[in-house]
Amino acid sequence: MTEKKFASQADLEEKKISWEKLSDNAYAYTAEGDPNTGVIIGDDSCMIIDATATPVAAQGVIAKVREITDKPIKYVVQTNYHAVRVLGASGYKDEGLEQIIASRDTYDLIVERGQQDMDSEIGRFPRLFQAVESVPGLTWPTMTFEGEMAVWLGDLEVRIKQVGRGHTKGDSIVYIPSQNICFSGDLVEADAACYTGDAYLADWPQTLDNLAAMNFDKLVPGRGPVLMTPAEVQKGLAYTRDFVGTLYTSAQEAVAQGMDLFATMAHTRKNMDPKFGHVFIYEHCLPFDVTRAHDEASGIRDPRIWTAERDQEMWHALQQAS
Repeated sequence: MTEKKFASQADLEEKKISWEKLSDNAYAYTAEGDPNTGVIIGDDSCMIIDATATPVAAQGVIAKVREITDKPIKYVVQTNYHAVRVLGASGYKDEGLEQIIASRDTYDLIVERGQQDMDSEIGRFPRLFQAVESVPGLTWPTMTFEGEMAVWLGDLEVRIKQVGRGHTKGDSIVYIPSQNICFSGDLVEADAACYTGDAYLADWPQTLDNLAAMNFDKLVPGRGPVLMTPAEVQKGLAYTRDFVGTLYTSAQEAVAQGMDLFATMAHTRKNMDPKFGHVFIYEHCLPFDVTRAHDEASGIRDPRIWTAERDQEMWHALQQAS
């Protein structure tokens, strides 16, 4: 059989950009399953949540913000460390950028594996990393926090919080308490696969329960359409819980039966394909997802570091199981 092109190397078609208003302060920049960017416009300054893959791509977000306001964009928040979300941060340096904020756990992940992740992701997503030469290097937080912190955009309070491990150990959400609006990063996805290559799959469902208990009215997921009502928010949480749970349960069953990674992929597909085979970036994510799920179910508590070389070896080994 012909091997599928690696990851998203065949995904070269431009996505349709959507710019959605959630309130007088909150906006979402989405693109058909590409990583979403959140925007909060306060009284005296603005905040960006997740900064796109390159500074060139960030110009699209900046253009939308500048249609509304000339207030400085003082803050960029990294909800996790993945390159596709953060390497565009340098695009804001001429817009008034003062602080790049992330959890201490995210900072530690950049120290430990940021360069390998950057090299790996650039190979996976050629369309998102167009103009990759504009990336000056890793995006380093200038301010870190543990647990929770508040940022004031004039009189508008924004909170940044860790609600548990899931997509990575450093995941953060950003929310506006007065408006009950949340930007979840990749802890929640909508109509898109969850990338779990660096995940804590056993922890993720409880983290989603913690998030559900906050009862947000609107939520911008890491990928996919904005969830604009409480019912849609709960549906997005349930979808993510189902994806993560089906993946991990499948891997646990496979490991209990002594299956190797190749057999685990085939077993997982039987359970996953009917429910999730149609969603954004499913085929891209699944080999990475199954590899991590098999590791965690086998007792490897912390995710192994992905390198460009490991990516390719895994991909070729698992293609026959597709």
